[in-house]
Amino acid sequence: MDIFKNLYQYRELLKTNVQKEIRGKYKGSFLGVLWSFLNPLLMVLVYALVFPYIMRVPVDNYLVFLIVAIIPWNFFTTCITTGCNCVWLNGGIIKKVYFPREILPVSVILAGLINFFISCVIILLFVIIGKVGISIHILWLPLIAIIQSILSLGLLFILSAINVYVRDVEYVVNFFLNLLFYGTPILYQASMFPENIRWILYLNPMAHFIDIYRNIFYYHTNPSFASLLYIFVIAIVILVAGYLIFRKLEKGFAEEV
Repeated sequence: MDIFKNLYQYRELLKTNVQKEIRGKYKGSFLGVLWSFLNPLLMVLVYALVFPYIMRVPVDNYLVFLIVAIIPWNFFTTCITTGCNCVWLNGGIIKKVYFPREILPVSVILAGLINFFISCVIILLFVIIGKVGISIHILWLPLIAIIQSILSLGLLFILSAINVYVRDVEYVVNFFLNLLFYGTPILYQASMFPENIRWILYLNPMAHFIDIYRNIFYYHTNPSFASLLYIFVIAIVILVAGYLIFRKLEKGFAEEV
């Protein structure tokens, strides 16, 4: 695929864009990059105080159970919501200078991946303080995070390209992400669903990702091979389809932005 050749050829531009994404996200903010830690912590605090009393979730150490899921989910949603506008916001540059347009969504994903690995420090602190502990299964983390990044990039190729032509996309995406949050076993265990309909829940790739993160951080077990295979295949299919759609639509970017 040309994408690898283009990314290598314009690697300095890619590096600059990633740095801009990381620094620009909290530019002008008093707390700056600390918001990468505070945002998921504030979310966890609210849900940990309220949700166990509403749903009666039968989970030991619910705070750790929750934060192990919230931070990967935050990684996913931040990439998607931030990246939807990445082409549109760079319209001025697109009109003046040629560069591979795929650098824009790739930069968002790489910046998100770096922030995610930094945020994993919070998970490690909580599993240690919460006496859940750390096991060798944590070595699965880079692989799982990369597969999640591939899935997010594929979606971002599609959404960022369509958003140039249909400006309502970002609002529709925010709506569906809110729905998907409650359709993903973040606040609860998947086992709370009846077994005969649980498969519907697992059509959602993020349900598998959340289970896998809990396996390596919370339960100290290896990820399910079936889940790994499913998310890998889905991620590759969406990446290829997303890239083809992006390349098809990028021909009109300069006229539309």
